[in-house]
Amino acid sequence: MPAQSVLLLPGTASDEVFVRSVFTDPLSQVGAIVDAPRVRTLGERLAALDSAWTGHPIVVGGVSLGAHVAARWAVRNPGRCAGLVLALPAWTGAPDDAPAALAAKASAEIVADQGIDAAIAGTTGWLHDELKRAWHGYGDLLAPHLEEASESAAPTLDELETLDVPTGIVGCTDDPVHPIEIARQWADAMPRAVLETITLDAYPHALGRAVQAWQRAR
Repeated sequence: MPAQSVLLLPGTASDEVFVRSVFTDPLSQVGAIVDAPRVRTLGERLAALDSAWTGHPIVVGGVSLGAHVAARWAVRNPGRCAGLVLALPAWTGAPDDAPAALAAKASAEIVADQGIDAAIAGTTGWLHDELKRAWHGYGDLLAPHLEEASESAAPTLDELETLDVPTGIVGCTDDPVHPIEIARQWADAMPRAVLETITLDAYPHALGRAVQAWQRAR
């Protein structure tokens, strides 16, 4: 029997390389494989979800914006989703003044005016390396994508309540860009959700604990 494939989407201006680095091992430990498509816009993220469905419910998810898009797709396609693996949801409903939305909008302005190197100048370590690779990979799409991400809606709590599928969520207790309160809101709203919490010093690979949470929810 072939291994189950789980389609996972990257966050804002992130990429499939990061998704694979985080989720390949945790999924292999539960007999599943990661499907991480190369996507650069919101439209491409949604198209990847639509294309992955071939007549049988699928497990989907993602990181931050990727989690938002996957959950919204599941709300709109209730018969197509068999489960959700979600890391770091950043807001609920409209972005308003959510820290991640404000950060994306500010980054879009810097990229457009001064370039990528200026936008990532204040970052260090693994985050700097990830942003440098992924952001250069977006090319001219980077600033427009950061802008569209900052204005995109996540599911509302009422919509999340309709997602009656096994769901694993991982939230970070000390990440100001992805407040733990949002992850807890999502987990409380969703009927079959299990929440795992981590801290920033465990980034980025601990995001894969969403897979263990999904298994517990099953």
